Amino acid sequence: MPHPVTQQITAIHAMLSAGHRNLRIERHSLILWGLAGGILFLISESILTPEDIPVIEQRALAWLAVLATVLGGVGIADWHLTRRVKEARDEAWSFIHRQILKVWWLLMGMATLFTFAMFFFGGGYMLCAAWLVMLGLGLYIHGLFSEELLEWSGVLIILIGIGSLGFQLPYETMRWIAAAVFGLGLPLLAALLDRGRHRSALFRLVQVVAWLLAVLALPLWAQHRAYSTPIPEGPVLSLEEFRHSGQPRGTQIVLLPAGTRVPVEMELAGDLFAGPGQEAPIMPLTLAEPIEVLMQDGRLTGDARVPSGPWQRAREARWIRIPWLKAELTPEAGPVVRGSLDVRFRHE
Repeated sequence: MPHPVTQQITAIHAMLSAGHRNLRIERHSLILWGLAGGILFLISESILTPEDIPVIEQRALAWLAVLATVLGGVGIADWHLTRRVKEARDEAWSFIHRQILKVWWLLMGMATLFTFAMFFFGGGYMLCAAWLVMLGLGLYIHGLFSEELLEWSGVLIILIGIGSLGFQLPYETMRWIAAAVFGLGLPLLAALLDRGRHRSALFRLVQVVAWLLAVLALPLWAQHRAYSTPIPEGPVLSLEEFRHSGQPRGTQIVLLPAGTRVPVEMELAGDLFAGPGQEAPIMPLTLAEPIEVLMQDGRLTGDARVPSGPWQRAREARWIRIPWLKAELTPEAGPVVRGSLDVRFRHE
């Protein structure tokens, strides 16, 4: 039997720990926010597309309205449910809890504004990572005053977001991972909550590893299954044969030989340079190696491959990056705009 003094010390230590971590995140909060975020990521490529709303300003405002409506509705529902649960337990809203709630809303608002700004200033490739970093930061801050497990999972979510950019994952892969972290990871995290009980580091490590496998392995497997349907093969036509084929129908594969010039037309807008009514500037590119492109009823699908190689799916492509762009003015050349364009086909 433990000594009475030891029991008293243990009880005092437990009370002190409970006083430092006196917040409680409700399970329904994680489920509500998780399902809302997961569904939004899953349907983001199917609604409010450029084909539906061609004007980019209108599309940006439409997405802002959707995000504000969905997240605002989830936030109001979460607040009412939390208040009802606290009343049933005869608990009051603590000062720290109200401040943490404000921080959470600030982070979600920043992610929403980043999504809105993306339409005007670019950076769409980082969209999923930005949402994951904001989510992880919110959980980590909450975990500092509530459950240790939230700290661990918050750091992991931040690392997932940063790692997605660091490993240059295709945007479609990052979208599936973000949907899994929200839609699967947060409800699973709600089931793992143990009301702040102290656990050993090994136990927490097992928990977070299992959670990490669930939110990473499952979306990657699901994406692989979704895109595992083989691309239908068709006749391989040379570029000249395609040009004389008239109105193409069905599935066709067109071979573009090495040395083919690909003109890139840049459409200009704004008040500094001549745009509408002027000839669009053309930047000629030349293929360094042959490439086969897939066409369906006369339209490019975006799928491509080197001859006899595996197909690179359109949704997984990472084609163009612009590392830098700057303007110069010199006595010799006058005004010049210089930039760097990195066009890659193979994944590294």
